[in-house]
Amino acid sequence: MRNMAAGSLGKRLVACLLNVSEARRKELVEAVARAALHNAEGVRREGTTVLNIFNDRDYNRSVITIVTSIDSIKDAVLSACEKAFELIDMRAHTGVHPCMGAVDLIPIYPLGEEVGVEDCAKEARAVAQGLTKRIQGTSAFLFGWADYPLQRGLAQRRKEMGWFKKTTDLQAIRPDVGPQPQKRFGLTGVGASPYVMNCNVTIDTQDIAIGRSIASAIRGSTPGGLPGVQVLALPHEGAVEITCNVESVKGSPPPGHATAGEPWPSFSVAGHQYCHAPASLIAARVAELAGRQGVGTQGAALVGFTPLECRGLAELALAQGSAEFWKEQRRIRM
Repeated sequence: MRNMAAGSLGKRLVACLLNVSEARRKELVEAVARAALHNAEGVRREGTTVLNIFNDRDYNRSVITIVTSIDSIKDAVLSACEKAFELIDMRAHTGVHPCMGAVDLIPIYPLGEEVGVEDCAKEARAVAQGLTKRIQGTSAFLFGWADYPLQRGLAQRRKEMGWFKKTTDLQAIRPDVGPQPQKRFGLTGVGASPYVMNCNVTIDTQDIAIGRSIASAIRGSTPGGLPGVQVLALPHEGAVEITCNVESVKGSPPPGHATAGEPWPSFSVAGHQYCHAPASLIAARVAELAGRQGVGTQGAALVGFTPLECRGLAELALAQGSAEFWKEQRRIRM
């Protein structure tokens, strides 16, 4: 990633794509986003911006993109979490997307060479500890760089916690931080890793079995699948959505996955190169597999930004002093 300019752009930027289990009350989600921008006295935090708010009504899930310096990320995220836990009650939650917590996921991603792996891991662990101290009754599990020394990935940790199950016995869960999970708050995943994108492709069918076969075929753990891609097939607005977490993988694209038409975007963290599958490749692969079963696609959407877009927009927002930058993103299909 390119170097930032001096002054306000010289801060060591990180992003948190805060996942909250609410999308049907947009004013509530925006209140959570605004909480990240102010301290307990209501004073605006300098050098902090919310780049984007993605809402999905069927999933009843929102993703809030918070960007600030590594030194400020803990306080910004905890302020947002306090508001979310105040307003969201998991005992009343409904939605087709799997979730376990009112604040379901707190991932922290470095946005350049200025921030190291251990910096992000340390702050993620501090967020988990701060969360359970400031909001009594909350609990968390750790993943990625924050899960020391094992550094287990998010998919593995979610599976261990029962995140993919339709019903989960909270009393059987052993969180890494905090007490036994309570029904009101649920369980929150907190961690750090190279940037993870979200890409969704809608196929023109209501047959979930077709969706699951496509998801299995492109999943990174499947031979011939797309490296770094984790996939679910979910019913969505009268069709089926192939919803993908696109993890960044270290090094160059593995043999057989490099694309002639579009290179895999790459960036660097702590002297190591990472790349990620382009959304266009995922959409093309889904369309190909769906077509073999006589099914078309309705379109693809990138939820938020690529790592480079996130960095560039954060620089722009901070240069303009735009804290509520998401309002300027209404024109972009998210």
